[in-house]
Amino acid sequence: MAGFLEHYGEGDAERARLWKRLIAAALIVVVVSVSLFLFLRNRRQKERVREFVSLLQRKEYPAAYALWGCTEATPCPTYTMEKFLADWGPESPYKDLSGFEITRAKACGSGVMVYAKFGNQGEEILWVEGDQLTIGFAPWPVCPP
Repeated sequence: MAGFLEHYGEGDAERARLWKRLIAAALIVVVVSVSLFLFLRNRRQKERVREFVSLLQRKEYPAAYALWGCTEATPCPTYTMEKFLADWGPESPYKDLSGFEITRAKACGSGVMVYAKFGNQGEEILWVEGDQLTIGFAPWPVCPP
C-alpha cells in the first residue's frame, strides 16, 4: 500500500508545460498572422501606383493613362488624355518623379487611398479601386467615417 499514492500528481507538471507551449505557439501564430496582414494588406494597390509612376518615368503616357481605366481609343469622358498630360505629362508639376515614395495607404470602402509623395511637388492622394486596380484622384482628402 505504500506505493499507491507515490506517483500522485507527477503528470500535472508535464501537462502544465504542454499547455504553456500550446498557448505560446498560438500567440506566436496570432502575432505573425496579424503582422503579415498589416504588412501585405494593401500591397497590390501600392504596386499599381508604383507601376503607374514607373510608366510616367519612362514617358509611356498612353500605358499610364490606361491604368486610369482610360485609353486613347475609349477615353474617359471627364478625364481626357489632354487633361491627363496636363496633370502628369512632361510639362506638369510631376515631370520629375525622382523623389517619389509611398508614405502610407489606407483601405477605404471599395478602394485604397494611397498617399504618394513626389519630391518637392508635395503629396498627392491617389485612389486605387478594389479589384479592378484602376487609379484615380482620391474623391476625399480623408476616408469618410
